[in-house]
Amino acid sequence: MKKTFDIHVKEFKSLISPTEMKQALPLTDAAFHTVVSGRKEVVDIMTGSDERLLVIAGPCSIHDPEAALEYAQKLMALRREVREKINLIMRVYFEKPRTTVGWKGLINDPFLDASFNVNAGMETARRLLIDINDLGLPTATEILDPITPQYIAGLLAWVAVGARTTESQTHREMASGLSMPVGFKNCTDGRITAAVNAIQASGSPQHFLGIDPNGRSAVVSTTGNPYCHLVLRGGSPRTMTRSRWEGPRPFSDKNTCLTGSSSTAPMTIPAKSTRARLLYLKVCLASALKAIQVSRD
Repeated sequence: MKKTFDIHVKEFKSLISPTEMKQALPLTDAAFHTVVSGRKEVVDIMTGSDERLLVIAGPCSIHDPEAALEYAQKLMALRREVREKINLIMRVYFEKPRTTVGWKGLINDPFLDASFNVNAGMETARRLLIDINDLGLPTATEILDPITPQYIAGLLAWVAVGARTTESQTHREMASGLSMPVGFKNCTDGRITAAVNAIQASGSPQHFLGIDPNGRSAVVSTTGNPYCHLVLRGGSPRTMTRSRWEGPRPFSDKNTCLTGSSSTAPMTIPAKSTRARLLYLKVCLASALKAIQVSRD
């Protein structure tokens, strides 16, 4: 009898369990404090008890952990400099959603050689997040694979769900169980309906298939995440939208706007120039603060 399953599957490779990885790379006391305080600061800003501006800035795609840590050290110095008015969190993206094909990020292919050593990628990602949090700098990322949170979510203060996955039931269910605020991006065409629907779904209890801390298949039941919100990332054609949440909400109307929401092209920055990127970030922060002051006046 011919095989009727896994016809197009080349091979299966065992993945280390989340528990085993956490034992090998445990959360340090310093990192624990950064994560807990970082999440509280984000929630306080969302609920209005903290009037600072929340800025999540950093590499869209990590490929060099050493360069990323250097960037984090410089960003931490900037975080101290602007902390009175801005809560600065580092964006540390390990997973890349592709429109067709291409490199899918450090976790999927950490050596950029099509070896797809996901065990090494997951270990590298967790180790880097620990190192950055040890500096006192909270971290954020976009979660693409629903298995990934079991390995690294305990080190994140904020998470995004991308424009290509906001409509996915799997990612809405995942977000309902995450331990930190989650931002849903509007769709690539600029519309916000799917993201608003995602916020509602993720704020409700969900029951779905996933893995447990030991890496075994499991039915996951969640309480719902009360701190899901909208991320405006523009669209094609470029769209500036303003959303208003009509139902009950645990926080005031707040949106996170990324550079894609702007109709002006950002400054071209040399890819390997950490100093240039930070200088550009300072200019952006100064502009944001000026705009906030004008709106309050």
